[in-house]
Amino acid sequence: MKAVPPSRSLPALLAAMVLAVLMTVPGAGAPAVAATGVSTIAAALRDSPVYVDPAARGQLSAAAADALAARIKKADRPVFVAVLPAGYPTANLFTDLRTATGVTGLYAIRLGDRFDARADSAVLPRTSVGNLVTSVQGAPDARTQLDDFTGRALASMRGSAPASWGGRAGGTGVSSTVLIGLGAVVVVGGVGAYALVRRDRRRREERRLADLDRLRIVVDEDITAFGEELDRLDFHPAEAGADDAMRADYERALDAYEQAKSLMAAAYGPQDVRGVTQALEDGRFSLAQLAARRAHLPLPERRPPCFFDPRHGPSVADAVWTPPGGAPREVPVCAADRTRLADGRDPVIREVDSEYGRRPYWEAGPAYGPWAGGYFGGGLLPGLLVGTMLGGMMSGPGYGYGAGYGDTGAGYGGFGGGDVSGSNFDPGDFGGGFGGGGGFGDGGGGGGDFGGGF
Repeated sequence: MKAVPPSRSLPALLAAMVLAVLMTVPGAGAPAVAATGVSTIAAALRDSPVYVDPAARGQLSAAAADALAARIKKADRPVFVAVLPAGYPTANLFTDLRTATGVTGLYAIRLGDRFDARADSAVLPRTSVGNLVTSVQGAPDARTQLDDFTGRALASMRGSAPASWGGRAGGTGVSSTVLIGLGAVVVVGGVGAYALVRRDRRRREERRLADLDRLRIVVDEDITAFGEELDRLDFHPAEAGADDAMRADYERALDAYEQAKSLMAAAYGPQDVRGVTQALEDGRFSLAQLAARRAHLPLPERRPPCFFDPRHGPSVADAVWTPPGGAPREVPVCAADRTRLADGRDPVIREVDSEYGRRPYWEAGPAYGPWAGGYFGGGLLPGLLVGTMLGGMMSGPGYGYGAGYGDTGAGYGGFGGGDVSGSNFDPGDFGGGFGGGGGFGDGGGGGGDFGGGF
């Protein structure tokens, strides 16, 4: 029997035989075509800010990926970058990835030669994400595009890098004395960090309670005022001349009143007040419709409430108003305030308690953002308040248009950038097509699709 040459040892022969058998299995020798699972990508991003799929390594070299990851870690910001092959499935990709990762942050994905991003509104407003994505669409290659996008995002976003990106112990030749010393430092540091976290949470809780108490006074005034309007209403569903439309208006107004009281009773923080004032605004419009039907007048146009005090009811027109030290702007006004402005008199402005005493609500601090947002909606109020304290806060990352004026901001018990929130996030931040975060192609994806054009 011929001896086995030294270069062909038994382990080597066994390995060769196993390889030969595998090569006989259909498709075993071909590259894998199945897409990397979202869970795998998410696990990698929890360890490092940059993930490059094995099938997309030609887009971004390992050295470039490492450099980008180091840049993000040094900036201490929650930016997650994934480079995936062109054929990767796109339906619900951002939403699924954000759910699997479970960390608030900015998520950027290069997919073939296309690029898009989404972010939690507490980290970066939706409009800012869209502008950033658009600004890098003409980049010549993946490295340039990702470097440019990351650099611009780091300059304007909020939040801190997740704790899971911290360095790991590794290497060899480290003495046990050094390891023990490092362990002691880690323990002491951990205790200190825990104390800081507890202190920060306590401060947030104190702030939430103080702001909610201050808001409760204002909202109770609003609810009471609306209840008095209902009491003064000389209408009975069974009265002569009442029809189904009138009864429906009256029923909606009553429901809005009860809903406002119920929502306020259950409010946990200032962000919950938005639903209360939205219900009151709906109720007042129902009363305006009822009044028009009873007087046999044309139904009123659905307009926002009076800017100066929503208790004045729906506005009747827009009028030019110049705040002290500010620029002129058009604001929705009730009939009485329109007359006052036309006569050169001051409007009747809603003042509320603040840290600075009684002030107009737009100068009273961020707690009044949800209160005003429920009355005026997400797109109108920031434009009306340009140049004011509340207007500036609403256009920032914590009060961006997509954040619901603080609904998902770091304050009031919400999650900040880099926090582990799991699946507790606004899916609207990660859905939509072109324009919501830049989008792929010219078509508009919806329902959380990655974008159009696929």
